Amino acid sequence: MDMMISNLQQQRQVTEQLRREAAIKRISVSQAVLDIMKYISEHEQEDCLLVGFSSQKANPFREKSSCTLL
Repeated sequence: MDMMISNLQQQRQVTEQLRREAAIKRISVSQAVLDIMKYISEHEQEDCLLVGFSSQKANPFREKSSCTLL
């Protein structure tokens, strides 16, 4: 009896989750691609990998200077 109740509760949870997922607004892939392309073109001047860094210290990918002990 407990197993049947547990199974029923689990099925209700699955049903609720499927309802939430079905309610999500979806867009076509072609629209998503256009949105991504628009975002990229609007923000390309802020992309340090495209335009470079303002100074060497601002570059988190620079080679670290080594410290030598005498």
